[in-house]
Amino acid sequence: MNKIQRVDAVLNGQEVDRPPVSFWYHFGIQHADGEKFAEITLEFFDYYDLDFLKVMNDYYYPMPEGLRGIKSKDDLMKLARFDVEQVWKEQLKAIEIIRKSLKGSAYFIDTVFDPWLSIKRHLSAENINFLMDEAPDALLEALDTVSENLMDYCKRALEIGAAGIFMAVPATRESVSREQFLKFVKPYDKKVFEAISGLGKMNTAHVHGEDLYFDDCLDYPVDIFNWWDRGPNGPSLKYVKSRIKGCVMGGIDHKLSAQRTPAFLKEHTKEGIELGGKTRFFLANGCSIDTWVYPEAAKAMVEAAREAAL
Repeated sequence: MNKIQRVDAVLNGQEVDRPPVSFWYHFGIQHADGEKFAEITLEFFDYYDLDFLKVMNDYYYPMPEGLRGIKSKDDLMKLARFDVEQVWKEQLKAIEIIRKSLKGSAYFIDTVFDPWLSIKRHLSAENINFLMDEAPDALLEALDTVSENLMDYCKRALEIGAAGIFMAVPATRESVSREQFLKFVKPYDKKVFEAISGLGKMNTAHVHGEDLYFDDCLDYPVDIFNWWDRGPNGPSLKYVKSRIKGCVMGGIDHKLSAQRTPAFLKEHTKEGIELGGKTRFFLANGCSIDTWVYPEAAKAMVEAAREAAL
């Protein structure tokens, strides 16, 4: 099987010769242009000979003009609709280059951060809890605006050639209470996913965190779920597969990738393959691995997948 055939078989619920494998980390080049980002991304993909490519996206959501941080209702009202072709032109440029370079030999998926995370990551940061408590209506309106911009961006990325959108979702007690998740996070996640449902074959919900509200995410209209399945709180790959029609992505503990020997990681990956099962399983990390991972350790994880016979 080639890379495309292997991924298609998994998506169709068929058995494969071995699980498709990939992993990713943040390159730390958000200061660079799209050409440089595409070059490094493709070099990374080729070096490790991965089966599919998760394209990182570290070009942040833009701060409203004149602000250095969002900390009030009035600040939230300054979040407006914009032309995604201009705001995220470097990421879109990189996606175009990646598509042309891969020439249909492998699928790639593009990364976005969900509406709540887009506001929280650097726009409001330390102020997000205050905004949820003291300006909830304005925050909801802002989340709706951000959702519309993200929907436009995702559709454009898919038009260019991405096989899916990998959206990070903070469905975790470390970020929000369950009540806050159901009010400020989930409705806007679903809005974005519903807008792109059927436009990509690998739309993925990355349920981010440790203490997850996972059951609250099971109705997301996505093709794949990715999360820290080998973390202390799971849930397991088997549990999620039993509750969805789509696929799961995991099996590798991202916390260990830069902390263990190649020998250990090869055995760890073999265990992950067993946990994933024979169908509907993509072998990958549960979240971004450390950038300083030893290349031979990363290669050992890929080697385990290459040697697997499902």
